[in-house]
Amino acid sequence: MSGQSSVLAAGGLPWPPSVDDFFLPGYFYPWITKFTVMVWIAAAVVMVFFLVSYRKPKLVPTKAQWIAESIYSFGRNGISGDVIGHEGIKFAPYITTLLTFIGVMNVMAIVPFFQIAPTAHIGFPAALALISWVLYIWVGIRKHGVRRYFKNMTMPSGAPMWLMPLLIPLEFLSNFIVRPFTLAIRLFANMFAGHFILLVFTLGGVVLLGSSTIAIKPISVVSWAMDIVLTFLELLVALLQAYVFAILNAVYLQTSLTEEH
Repeated sequence: MSGQSSVLAAGGLPWPPSVDDFFLPGYFYPWITKFTVMVWIAAAVVMVFFLVSYRKPKLVPTKAQWIAESIYSFGRNGISGDVIGHEGIKFAPYITTLLTFIGVMNVMAIVPFFQIAPTAHIGFPAALALISWVLYIWVGIRKHGVRRYFKNMTMPSGAPMWLMPLLIPLEFLSNFIVRPFTLAIRLFANMFAGHFILLVFTLGGVVLLGSSTIAIKPISVVSWAMDIVLTFLELLVALLQAYVFAILNAVYLQTSLTEEH
């Protein structure tokens, strides 16, 4: 049954949390999960923020306009322009969208009532990685053509021909199979691990406080203090992982657009 973690068992103890806790009760079960709603909220936050901040742009920007312009400038110049080069400007909207959308989802891990990031569920990083994978292949084929693109991506320039039977499958595996897999796993693993560690210290404090040994009870304060410190660290990791995902996308696009490898 859904939401049983809040229901008391016959012995007076709460039911342990289960996967069902992520499903919304009632008519929407099991089609819309808590993660799904959080992704919708994150998308809405990003869209509303940029629309409202730049609805009436001014020569002397307001604080909201300045923040929006700074974020876009960072995605445009600091990531797309620096990594991809002069062709990177046209990818700035996509890179900036990834940066902000993933950043908002990641920060949800430390927001009350959410307390977990949608990216801690492998499905969402996998979907984002798949979109990026399709994009950088499409961009490369559009610029170079199918034959030349796959040649560039699987046959390193300057390598002797006798090594090609070994290099071609390795390059294909690295560029077309490993890249999307590691892109998704890196984001998922970091956010899931952060959520798990915070949960350990939070529940650890509860268990220590409820211990029958008086001497152990004060240690619960240490556990909760560590939880607070790690929450700030989780905020840093959340923003850093959004940046890493965005910059790796820029790197992959750059390798697809370059003439030779």
